[in-house]
Amino acid sequence: MDWVKIGSAVLMAAMLIYLFPRAKQTIENSPKGSASDWMGFIVPMAAIVLFIILLIALV
Repeated sequence: MDWVKIGSAVLMAAMLIYLFPRAKQTIENSPKGSASDWMGFIVPMAAIVLFIILLIALV
């Protein structure tokens, strides 16, 4: 291993240590989604999946 890989690993570990408490706090204080919020997410995702399946079938 060279010094660049070691330095990158140390910086990534430091970033995770720094960001983990903030991410935990954000998740705990975020608003919860309602059923209509989830449907607003599921319908476009289903349309995208069906479109990709259509593209694969046309190849």
